Amino acid sequence: MDQHVYKIVEIVGSSETSIEDAIQTGITRAAKGLRHIGWFEVIQTRGHVKDGRIEHFQVTMKVGFTLEG
Repeated sequence: MDQHVYKIVEIVGSSETSIEDAIQTGITRAAKGLRHIGWFEVIQTRGHVKDGRIEHFQVTMKVGFTLEG
């Protein structure tokens, strides 16, 4: 049986559109620099409000990936 070792990093994705888009933006960008991403966990959601309207969303995530070798 293969034994895996994982690393966890914390990232923040942002979007002017939605929380889901902020998550996807963060994961898409992280995948450009990290290989073998296997999961994510949203740990915080926040946003910026301007003139009574949501300006943008920010989502903090833990991202887990398998270490090579």
